[in-house]
Amino acid sequence: MTRHWFFSLTALLISGCLGSPVQALITSQQAQFTVVEVAGGLEHPWGLTFLPDDRILVTERAGRLRLITDEGLQPQPVSGLPEIAVVGQGGLLDIALHPEFEETGWIYLSYAAAGSGGFGTQVARARWQQDQLTDLEVLFDMEPKTGGGRHFGSRLVFDPAGDLYIGLGDRGQRNRSQELGDAAGTVLRLEADGSVPADNPFVDQSGALPQVFTWGHRNIQGMAVHPETGAIWTHEHGPRGGDEINILTPGVNYGWPLISFGQEYSGGPVGRGLTAAEGLAQPLLQWTPSIAPSGMAFYQGDAFPEWQGDLFVGALAGRYLERLELDGEQVVGQEQLLQNQVGRIRDVRVGPDGRVYLLTDAPNGSVLRLEPA
Repeated sequence: MTRHWFFSLTALLISGCLGSPVQALITSQQAQFTVVEVAGGLEHPWGLTFLPDDRILVTERAGRLRLITDEGLQPQPVSGLPEIAVVGQGGLLDIALHPEFEETGWIYLSYAAAGSGGFGTQVARARWQQDQLTDLEVLFDMEPKTGGGRHFGSRLVFDPAGDLYIGLGDRGQRNRSQELGDAAGTVLRLEADGSVPADNPFVDQSGALPQVFTWGHRNIQGMAVHPETGAIWTHEHGPRGGDEINILTPGVNYGWPLISFGQEYSGGPVGRGLTAAEGLAQPLLQWTPSIAPSGMAFYQGDAFPEWQGDLFVGALAGRYLERLELDGEQVVGQEQLLQNQVGRIRDVRVGPDGRVYLLTDAPNGSVLRLEPA
């Protein structure tokens, strides 16, 4: 594992109360920045996206979609959502805009849904009209649905060709990740209308779901498109350790639960205790002990030229923002920012203004913005 680069941190907390502006002067390895609260009062915010007019849409796991304008968090949730099951780690999860959103108006949502046998992850799209959702269409519905509230995933990204990728968890039933006829523990690839691309790796394989792009994942909570190569990068939770970053290759098995760098929560090795096996992909990077990564974004912007091309990952258990310096597909440096200063970081995005936006996972969560000092 790449050696951690511990950073020098100088912080002057001007205000530390959630729900009021929070500003801090932070001196890190490569940049000085402040932290500003854009909006507070969000119940376990999970994902966010930026509308073309720079307003922000934020999902709350409790089943609400919220709009943030220059005046702050709007009091009424957005209407037109599908039926959402709020159970355990499930609820309203990620959000993404169609690549040609200004022409189509399509917004994509992932969420937990109830059905026969329990719950599963669904993905739907709806049109954004007059600040509300209309014309709802369900594009993917996980089957079978099962009990329990764990490991729904789920991140959404579009690649440069306009295809939609859906990262899914194993629903706490690990062996499902090794079943090509089951969407649990996979990354799916769909066209924007929900149809299956003709060149998906298992589209002609009997017994396999044609939507499957990769398999053998545990619980994907971060996904981003590399700005130069167009490759899909993901990260997923391990058990006690073994959190992974992977670069996806079509049809590849990423190994869960046959191999893992983590341990069982009860102690001891996962399965046969293997960390590698023939035919199973190795991660680009793994964290042991676990940081519980969530959210992922490549930095592209003018606000922080020192960070150009770096990868940012939020940490729930670690309670920090991790900055990864890259040389191609190699991690050559790591820095931990904001450790124990803002709480559990659920999502990371780079805004159209080039600033870094964070969601804090709390009953009174916030949208935070990193600004150059």
